[in-house]
Amino acid sequence: RIGSATSLSSAIVNTRLQELVKLFKERTEKVKEKLIDPDVTSDEESPVASPAAAPVPPPGGEVEGDKPSGDDHYCEMLCCTFKYRPWLDRLKSYKFPSSIDPLTNLMYVLWLFFVVMAWNWNCWLIPVRWAFPYQTPANIHCWLLVDYLCDLIYVLDILVFQTRLQFVQGGDIITDKKAMKENYLKSQRFKMDVLCLLPLDFFYFKVGVNPLLRFPRCLKYMAFFEFNDRLEAILTKAYIYRVIRTTAYLLYSLHVNSCLYYWASAYEGLGSTTWVYDGEGNSYIRCYYWAVKTLITIGGLPDPKTLFEIVFQLLNYFTGVFAFSVMIGQMRDVVGAATAGQTYYRSCMDSTIKYMNFYKIPKTVQNRVKTWYEYTWHSQGMLDESELLVQLPDKMRLDIAIDVNYNIVSKVALFQGCDRQMIFDMLKRLRSVVYLPNDYVCKKGEIGREMYIIQAGQVQVLGGPDGKSVLVTLKAGSVFGEISLLAAGGGNRRTANVVAHGFANLFILEKKDLNEILVHYPESQKLLRKKAKKMLKNNNKPKDEKGGPGDSLIIPPKAETPKLFKAALAATGRMGGKGPLARLRWKLKELKAMQA
Repeated sequence: RIGSATSLSSAIVNTRLQELVKLFKERTEKVKEKLIDPDVTSDEESPVASPAAAPVPPPGGEVEGDKPSGDDHYCEMLCCTFKYRPWLDRLKSYKFPSSIDPLTNLMYVLWLFFVVMAWNWNCWLIPVRWAFPYQTPANIHCWLLVDYLCDLIYVLDILVFQTRLQFVQGGDIITDKKAMKENYLKSQRFKMDVLCLLPLDFFYFKVGVNPLLRFPRCLKYMAFFEFNDRLEAILTKAYIYRVIRTTAYLLYSLHVNSCLYYWASAYEGLGSTTWVYDGEGNSYIRCYYWAVKTLITIGGLPDPKTLFEIVFQLLNYFTGVFAFSVMIGQMRDVVGAATAGQTYYRSCMDSTIKYMNFYKIPKTVQNRVKTWYEYTWHSQGMLDESELLVQLPDKMRLDIAIDVNYNIVSKVALFQGCDRQMIFDMLKRLRSVVYLPNDYVCKKGEIGREMYIIQAGQVQVLGGPDGKSVLVTLKAGSVFGEISLLAAGGGNRRTANVVAHGFANLFILEKKDLNEILVHYPESQKLLRKKAKKMLKNNNKPKDEKGGPGDSLIIPPKAETPKLFKAALAATGRMGGKGPLARLRWKLKELKAMQA
């Protein structure tokens, strides 16, 4: 038993020593990389406790530190050990941030949602309570409760959130509490927020609870527009929200018109004429129906009788024509912006089809072109990804390229060990291309001028005597053609046919782009040249100098001239070139000249 315990302890010590050696090697590599490229930021984590310092577990038991302790329980009724504190304790220990980024903070967007809900309560319900007899002494306490709850949200927005919003001044993001408060107090937003909280409610004691005294609460419209901007920035399909918002504008205009119609009917007297509301049925629904027919100018309404009714109806017609035309125009802009990409895709496809029909391109080729357009659009939502990134700064394009392509490029054996910044520059030069099923990516014997990285799909390498046997199938993340980028002296020809198996999305890096990058990284260039030579040497099998008996030559070697015939030709030359041998020699020269 003592011997087994000793061997177990020695095995554990050896394991810990190996881990220490591995950690030291990793740290040495990081220091070496930082010395080579000082601009690279250190990505070291906080120091980790040495594994050798951990206590060696006894042969038959557990480490004492691994045993669960009773202090981890937050409730005596439970017997489970919780790694994190419960949500109630975390809520108690939560500290409100001293500054809020209004552009990226989702908590601020959520708060704006509650502010906009309070604003909508005032905008929609104040006209209803003023015009319709829905506010009665029996339910007045419910209306006031919600009113003052909305006022509380307004006050919290001023005191808690708006004074903590970061802002940009001279290119710097200001997070100082005093500066943020002063910036808000000097803004137009603060003036409107104070104006919307005018305490006109004190007039309730004199004139009663009149909802019109709360009309200033509707002036907090700046929060509504800010919420729209922030919400559209985080939505993937913002056009859906724009359509809903435009529809809400139309419904609100009809809502206000229905309230005005009931007020006009009450002013003239309910049921006094055929034009006013007769007081039957649901008052709001009947008045809303009248407002819809008026603003949309459907017609079929009773004629106004009095001067007040005529003026009211004329104003309704003018307002309806203007408001409805504005809504239709805004809805057209929203739908047009939402389908702008689809319209561009259709126009490109129609122009291409018109071009192919003009030059009478075969139908098979036209069908493949149409298939490429459809698949490219549905797979990536655009025809050319580079057009999307043209307007972005170079640093942002690099960040996007790193997130999309770095994991794939960093796995290429040819680029391992190269300067990281060189790989970053190379990521920006990658070009996305879509291949259709059975399309040749490259053919045997072609000059290799690019490298391919499979983003999605599969490709097949063909070979064999007939050139159609599948040698290997490459899947997403695989790379081929990388040796051709650095090969020289005729070694950059393709050695096999590569065909797309189904639809394939490939990244292409051209040779000229890589050469432009390597000019600035001579050390990486030497390393790549060395790797390319080594890979070429391993891939090319040694060939026999003399061909085998079964080798067939396309152009057979020329037969050697017999010695006796050479002597005769030499003697003829010395005799002055007369006789049949001289004429034969002259014909041979003419034949050689013709062959040349």
